[in-house]
Amino acid sequence: MRKPWKQLTLSTMIMFSLVLSGCNSGTEATNEGVPGKHAADVSKEGFPIVTEPLKLKMFTRSAPVNGPFKDMPVFQDYAKKSNVQVEFSEVPTDGFQEKKNLLFASNELPDALFRAGLSPLETIRYGTSGQLIPLENLIDAYAPNFKKLMEQYPEIRPAITTPEGHIYSLPAVVTLGSARMDKKWINQKWLKKLGLKEPETTEDLYQVLTTFRDNDPNGNGKQDEIPMTARAGGGQGQGLPVVAMMSGSFGLDMQLGYNINLEDDKVNIWMGNERNKELLMYLNKLYQEKLLDPEIFSHTEAQYLAKQASGNTGFFFDQTNNPFLKIADQYSGIAPLQGPHGDRLQSQGAPVPRDFGAFAITSVNEDPEATMRWIDYFYSEEGSTLLRFGRKGEHYELKDGIPFYKEDFLNSGNQAKITPYAGGGAPHLISEEVASYINPPQVQEAQKKLDPYLPIIRYSSPMFDEETARKVEILRNDIDKYYEEQSTKFIVGSLSFDQWNEFQDTLKKMKIDDLEKLYQDAYDTMEK
Repeated sequence: MRKPWKQLTLSTMIMFSLVLSGCNSGTEATNEGVPGKHAADVSKEGFPIVTEPLKLKMFTRSAPVNGPFKDMPVFQDYAKKSNVQVEFSEVPTDGFQEKKNLLFASNELPDALFRAGLSPLETIRYGTSGQLIPLENLIDAYAPNFKKLMEQYPEIRPAITTPEGHIYSLPAVVTLGSARMDKKWINQKWLKKLGLKEPETTEDLYQVLTTFRDNDPNGNGKQDEIPMTARAGGGQGQGLPVVAMMSGSFGLDMQLGYNINLEDDKVNIWMGNERNKELLMYLNKLYQEKLLDPEIFSHTEAQYLAKQASGNTGFFFDQTNNPFLKIADQYSGIAPLQGPHGDRLQSQGAPVPRDFGAFAITSVNEDPEATMRWIDYFYSEEGSTLLRFGRKGEHYELKDGIPFYKEDFLNSGNQAKITPYAGGGAPHLISEEVASYINPPQVQEAQKKLDPYLPIIRYSSPMFDEETARKVEILRNDIDKYYEEQSTKFIVGSLSFDQWNEFQDTLKKMKIDDLEKLYQDAYDTMEK
């Protein structure tokens, strides 16, 4: 096996170089290198950022658990500290993608996008068209915290830099390992009540879920338990979470930022192989026997989180225990399940630059220098603490130098309303020092169950040249959408496994072999 490519972990940058064929890759942002309106007034260190009050407009996603951004202590206090007032245009998670698409299509742009969830393809599309501005020079001059993180974690820069050398968006930076993957949570209360052992294999899980379904573990006399559930998924090529969460039990890895196994230095895109068929057949069995949530492909994020908090779910996946904190003692994390061929791999995970495209500055922004200084604060321990914990004494207290929410504040139920990090995707630093809420002992123990089953090497997504990127984009646009649609049909039973050969033939007609070769060529050129 080769050495890690510059020791990079799995990148969320799924083919960052993918440029739509209709985009003009030679177009640069029109205001690159042009000083902002108040550039001379922007301090490069310390606070306030500007001497005269400055207003910025930002487009952002609001998670179901959040309160209004204008009421969050972080933005109220930071406005006083920085002298920069931000007016947020908040869009709910459900429907956010459509609103974001419309924003760029209409060219009615804000100054910046916060918690933007920009995909690599969107980032390079809007960057090369001039709607987003390059950030690399601004980072060098006005973002000492983010620049320091790039030096400490060299995997960050290539993960966010286009082949032309531009950075159009900033990620969340997650230096804490347990914040980069979902844990496998099982209802220990139900296990104990029904005299069951913690499942070790996929067959054990099947038996446990069946018992959950049939033996009224919640004790209400109704068969209303949800044995197993997962997130619904992103749609159109963004993958099915339940497949990613269970793939390692069938020997299916997620290498090079895609559905890829690396075997003796050979790239194997596994979407059409027999192991994937076995995985989908297993999930189909669970679905048909009402062991897998019938709403798994349709429920909203809010509904999924509510199912966790209800205590009426037997097995599910989440990074932390925040959604079910009030009943946290009902659950514990388990190790990846051993599959029918002895595979036991934790294939799902994220890199240090975890949430790609979390922040971007648009071409209408007249004060990019001040905007970069504003966002850079959240990549420091101090700024991240303010963003995540609010006000010292009112919302949190220090224990051995680490911030922890105060018990009376947690009991108020308002934690998720005071911070934009709740719900994920906020541009900031997540380190050991600021992660007590998402990394309490219960979550740490759940992570320890996964650690022994992580791949030795997690290769990042390749950096394709522009011509290859276009080829990859064209191929994946059709293949990913087709795979997700057909996988859903196989799982719910609307497509018979008797048609598996047709499924494989269609993938071949879509030139999945060509796509595999492009990844193979990229892997072969990686540093040995």
